[in-house]
Amino acid sequence: MRKYKNTLQKGSVRYVVFKENGIWYAAGLEFNIVESGDTPQEAILLLFEALSGYVESAKKIKSRPNILNQTTDDEYETMWQNSQKDKEQTKNVFSSGILNMNQILQGLPVPA
Repeated sequence: MRKYKNTLQKGSVRYVVFKENGIWYAAGLEFNIVESGDTPQEAILLLFEALSGYVESAKKIKSRPNILNQTTDDEYETMWQNSQKDKEQTKNVFSSGILNMNQILQGLPVPA
């Protein structure tokens, strides 16, 4: 049986908020969810709402853990890794980090 990082009870999702062609995007890497907004704050708020709904839906249908452990898009993976190495020199990245499942499910404010 395969061991998953994220389960319906615990885990985390990495996120990155960035600007591309004048639009702000926020991506939840392990769930492959991307939201956009006019500001970085709007994009991350929409991402937070999407992540929360995604996890709540997965719990409701008692989903298998593979939907919480998706393969990350290479572009977002590289962007996230670079932003973690040198936060001050990452072009167009507003914020990045890790949210744990409790933050997502309890509706705590998303760090920005």
